[in-house]
Amino acid sequence: MPRAYFAAGPLALFVLLAAVRTDPTVRTASAMGVIAPAPSLSYIDLQRRQSGSELPQHSVLLELQDGDTLESVFEAGGLERQDSAALTGEFSKTLDLHRLKPGSLVRFHLSPSGQIDSVELRIIGWGQLEALRRGDRFEVTANPARQESIQTSLAARIDSSLYASIGAAGESPQLVQELVDVFQWDVDFFALQKGDSFSLVVDKKFAGSDAVGYGPILAAKFVHNGQTYEAFRGEADGRTGYYTAQGTPLRKQFLRAPLKFTRITSGFSQRRYHPILHLFRPHHGVDYGAPVGTPVMTTADGVVVEAGRKRGEGNFIRIRHNARIETCYLHLSRFASGLQRGTKVQQGDVVGFVGATGLVTGPHLDYRVSDGGVWLDPLHLRSITPDPLHGEALRRFRSSVAALTPRLPHPNQQVARNVTTHRALF
Repeated sequence: MPRAYFAAGPLALFVLLAAVRTDPTVRTASAMGVIAPAPSLSYIDLQRRQSGSELPQHSVLLELQDGDTLESVFEAGGLERQDSAALTGEFSKTLDLHRLKPGSLVRFHLSPSGQIDSVELRIIGWGQLEALRRGDRFEVTANPARQESIQTSLAARIDSSLYASIGAAGESPQLVQELVDVFQWDVDFFALQKGDSFSLVVDKKFAGSDAVGYGPILAAKFVHNGQTYEAFRGEADGRTGYYTAQGTPLRKQFLRAPLKFTRITSGFSQRRYHPILHLFRPHHGVDYGAPVGTPVMTTADGVVVEAGRKRGEGNFIRIRHNARIETCYLHLSRFASGLQRGTKVQQGDVVGFVGATGLVTGPHLDYRVSDGGVWLDPLHLRSITPDPLHGEALRRFRSSVAALTPRLPHPNQQVARNVTTHRALF
């Protein structure tokens, strides 16, 4: 049921309460009585109800909750079922209703006679829709929010996890993945320690006052196990990537791991007890525990030489990267669409999905690397760095580094303000 906010005119507003939440300032209602006449008011730029503030007279404000539909909220606000269905249909002509999220707001304005004469819908990350009653129908006007990007700086220390640190800074988990992508060749994100730290500069996207996502990270530093890594976004030959301040690419021939962010459940070993066969045998790969369906990436450019199924390996893929180096991906639930022998892949392409096929006790990926038929420990793989920037590309890059470096804060200097702003109700 939607969360409701009410405002009365100078005379009494009678409300029949259906339920009362634990928060004494918030009530949920299923029906309401007649409101005494009062003059019309403006409803622009009101803030969420706070101590000492009031909502406009003759308005009912409902906040969408999990499980609500727009039509049910309209009816809860006082519209007849026929009007609710009609207005939902009108709104759907302008807005994909699947964009509605919990927290979106609906304001109903009542005329002196007690009839709803206008309905305003504020959609998080989109803007506003306003419907004015014209006789037996509603006239809808769309007011999309202004879209803009704001360059934002952020710094934090890691106490429990990278997710927790970014969340505590008031940012989205989406930023976790972006940061992992930047340093995926150098930082072992499976071995982060308390006291590791990071700072970054990123374009944060807004629709009006709502944060709706991020552009690419422009600059970042990551301190892991006492060593500092740096990254600045640059462009060469039409391709963007990340480089050190000197213009050396961060991108290596091989990714450190074929999964975005998970955990290692078993390492490379010449003698490991097999839980199914009940005997000791070599384990020539690294096991990454992850839920079924987690995307698996190829760690380097190459060509698929085998994609099939065996009793022990289950669904597996073998990729050749040069005349000597091959990688294998075992126990997959399925392959990426269209992937087959001869398919050319680039580093980071999704080639399959984590599963539990073959001789396994649970879902995971067994990742293996061989050099001329000799199995290598993927966690100790030495990699090759591409050529650094040069010429005009390097000059442009150095200019960008000079502008961004002062914006990278120290973890003790939290530049991004972690304050809760109150969203305007209308």
